[in-house]
Amino acid sequence: MSARMKLKRVVLVAGLLVSGLTAVPVLAGEVEDAIAERLTSAVPGLKVQSVRESEAEGLYEVQSNNGDTIYTTADGQYLLTGDLLKITENGIANVTEEARASQREQTMAAFGDEGVIRFPAENEKAVISVFTDIDCPYCRKLHDEVPQLNAYGITVNYYAFPRSGPGTPSFQKYVSVWCSEDPQAAMDDAKAGRSVAQASCDNPVLEQYQLGGQVGVTGTPAIVLEDGNMVRGYVPANNLAQGLGLL
Repeated sequence: MSARMKLKRVVLVAGLLVSGLTAVPVLAGEVEDAIAERLTSAVPGLKVQSVRESEAEGLYEVQSNNGDTIYTTADGQYLLTGDLLKITENGIANVTEEARASQREQTMAAFGDEGVIRFPAENEKAVISVFTDIDCPYCRKLHDEVPQLNAYGITVNYYAFPRSGPGTPSFQKYVSVWCSEDPQAAMDDAKAGRSVAQASCDNPVLEQYQLGGQVGVTGTPAIVLEDGNMVRGYVPANNLAQGLGLL
């Protein structure tokens, strides 16, 4: 498997939007096309994945190909960053995060789970996709609870996200784990702080790391649920199972 003040802040956000994997733009009409053209002209290298009318009248939602969201007026001149919130009968709803989750679900599905290091549940009731860094303390804490997650019926699919990035010892450590004869056992050893024999092979570590950036991973562990929602950081197995409706 070789696969987010002022103008200064807006430019910074746009710069962040540039990174990620290539995607096919999804636009809906002349206004959307004009917005995309104005933004890409103003910020060279910006890749717009989609433009659509937001729930807030007069604002358009722009998605980049790494999951970041900005809002713009119909003429593309004024930009807003941050989450769009909506007052509902049940309280405050995060409209932006709902859109992110939908896009994240599609992106994860398109990428697939080939090449993940899987810890399957015997009686599978849910699957979580965990972007992990072998050297992250809370990733190790979560890994200690994988047997408990499996017992709850939760399959754990590990995607690589060495936070230090490509070309670093942590990145190579993940490659060695993936390339070992028994990646599950090697992951157990690495997460426990034991050494893993250095190995190299054709591997999906870089593609998985880029996928993490695309779906908005900023730290580890990052747990992506089947509906595209993301749980950021360590959550005890019991709490996670409760949140998934399994207890």
